[in-house]
Amino acid sequence: MELKASNISFSYNKNRKILQDFSLSVNSDQIIGLMGDSGSGKSTLCKIMAGYISHYSGEVTLEGKQIPDKDFYPVQLIFQHPEKTMNPKWKMKKVLNESWTPPQDLKDTFGLKEHWLTRWPNELSGGELQRFSILRALNPKTKFIIADEISTMLDAVTQVQIWEALIDHCKANNIGILAVSHDKDLLEVFCDDILYFDEVNNL
Repeated sequence: MELKASNISFSYNKNRKILQDFSLSVNSDQIIGLMGDSGSGKSTLCKIMAGYISHYSGEVTLEGKQIPDKDFYPVQLIFQHPEKTMNPKWKMKKVLNESWTPPQDLKDTFGLKEHWLTRWPNELSGGELQRFSILRALNPKTKFIIADEISTMLDAVTQVQIWEALIDHCKANNIGILAVSHDKDLLEVFCDDILYFDEVNNL
């Protein structure tokens, strides 16, 4: 299966285009890294490919077909700051089950503790919240994961734990990954290929 962004252009105002004729593709058996400077438009591209932004030029397709914007979106975006994606008025069990109810073995794989489920988002650390974000994204209907700087704010040990668990699950379930990061060393460890944003985005 192929996720493809073709000739994507986008601007927040008329004076400066964030994206100009940007194209890339990811197969479901691949982990592709994407690097670029801050403010270059990487996060905007992630939101477009995951269906968060709809007003752009170009096309995002799955197996050559437009992705229907209903039911469950098969391209899931994991953000850098998980606390910004969760309803602060919901306890963590409801936050998690909003997407699906993961089996216990998968919760164990990501180190999710049972007593966290009864807590509020502000009672957990960034690393603990990110485990919830990843589990929410791994709904059985997910075909591709876009990971936008998901481990930047985490300590080295937690980074390794989260990435190893995510990659193992995605490989076992034929889920492709687009990994966005400033950390070249990290991407070189597990990516099949690394794209440099400024070289691909023809500004």
